[in-house]
Amino acid sequence: MPGVSFTDAEVAAFIILPVLLVAALIAGVWWSWRLAGESAPRAWRAAAILTVASAAWMAVTWELAAFGTLRQWNSTPPPFAVLVFTIIVIALRLTFSTVGRRLATHVPLWALVAIQTFRYPLELAMHRLSERGIMPEQMSYSGLNFDIVTGITAALVAGFVITGRAGRKVVLAWNVLGSVLLLNIVTIAILSTPRFRAFGNDRLNVFITYPPFVWLPAVLVLAALAGHLVIFRALSGHDVGRRR
Repeated sequence: MPGVSFTDAEVAAFIILPVLLVAALIAGVWWSWRLAGESAPRAWRAAAILTVASAAWMAVTWELAAFGTLRQWNSTPPPFAVLVFTIIVIALRLTFSTVGRRLATHVPLWALVAIQTFRYPLELAMHRLSERGIMPEQMSYSGLNFDIVTGITAALVAGFVITGRAGRKVVLAWNVLGSVLLLNIVTIAILSTPRFRAFGNDRLNVFITYPPFVWLPAVLVLAALAGHLVIFRALSGHDVGRRR
């Protein structure tokens, strides 16, 4: 994207945060496999498969953005719409697969909540992009995006769970709030694309179709969505107090 340097902190965040989240997922899979009674080789195999799949997904989405495929807004359906649909499918597939089941069963609930703190530095980076005119203002916390609340409260709720001051109802309420705030910003982002232009031609969301910003929907939104779904799955069948 013209005028953008990967060495800028607010730009590098869209590389660093996705890589860290994928690494956390791989570690969580290895850990949950071992806690489920699997042998070390089987745990490493599961982690290796996920590593290859994640790397392939990140590489493909990066290339789609680099070659301009995602900027073909006049196509029907637009390639970006296909990307959004694929992200939802992957999130559901992860949640209701063996991976999601074992993460929901064996990873401590506080850790599932705490991982969502990544949304705090992400929102700071997005705000900075808005100030630079790279991202439309409505997608920042100066506009209509309040997702920074999820990132801040994730740390608080995780701490409350660890210390026994929060139970199932608190975690459930927080997870519902985080899901609603995620849906809010995703809706705003979609309505801001050239396909809809809901906020005007001078406030278009096109930056996410360039690398590394494509990893905002392809990895970061995917992680946030799958994370909330896994928490819902964890809460549906396990007592919070036993899983701290």
